[in-house]
Amino acid sequence: MSSQTLMEKLLQLRLPAFREGLHEQTSNPQYAALPFEDRLLLLVDLECTRRSENRTRRRFKQAEFPMQARIEDLDFSPERALDRRLVLELALCGWIDQKLNVIVEGATGTGKSFLACALGAAACKAGYSVRYFHMARFLISLTLARQNGSFLNHLKSLSRIDVLIFDDWLRDPIPIASAQDLLEIFDDRFGRSATIIASQIPISDWHARFPDPTLADAVLDRSVHNAYHLALSGDSQRKIRGFRTNSHTSM
Repeated sequence: MSSQTLMEKLLQLRLPAFREGLHEQTSNPQYAALPFEDRLLLLVDLECTRRSENRTRRRFKQAEFPMQARIEDLDFSPERALDRRLVLELALCGWIDQKLNVIVEGATGTGKSFLACALGAAACKAGYSVRYFHMARFLISLTLARQNGSFLNHLKSLSRIDVLIFDDWLRDPIPIASAQDLLEIFDDRFGRSATIIASQIPISDWHARFPDPTLADAVLDRSVHNAYHLALSGDSQRKIRGFRTNSHTSM
């Protein structure tokens, strides 16, 4: 009866891993040879590990990555001109603590989104909150938030996220209202949080994509001048993967 009561108490305390581990210990006589403190430490470690894994899963779910991407799966072929040392340094996430940005630039298909998501995944694993946004849809969501009166709450929720990822940044020229919204966001984040920007548009052309030069200066001052820069080159990764898949299928 006391064993059943203990299991129920552990359930009430929301210690599922501890409970499962205790059940294993009582079912396996090998654990009886261990000192009480060692058995207790095993149970506490099990619960801590489970909670850490659950928090990581929640961070990945919140991030809404469009793909599974990992640093260890990156292609560092010479033709891609990807700086291995810098990428691995960024994967350690020190830039997030320093409240800096990362800009990933390259032609369509060169793997910008994959790299951005891989860095975001590394941040999730390190305990940071991350959120991925496709730029065009993100700007639409800001417009809708202004229309329904939730814009300020939306800004507050964005400011609390450690790392924002903006993909397809400035692919199309943006209206002045959207430029003003971006300035609000980068103003909130400057010196307080980090951002990853992935764009097929060269940084030198960003200024011209804004409808107002003053807004352009303000946004770029808060996004470019405090950023690491990764430039990708080479053939389209989609084409390469498609070729490899077709070659494998034909063999």
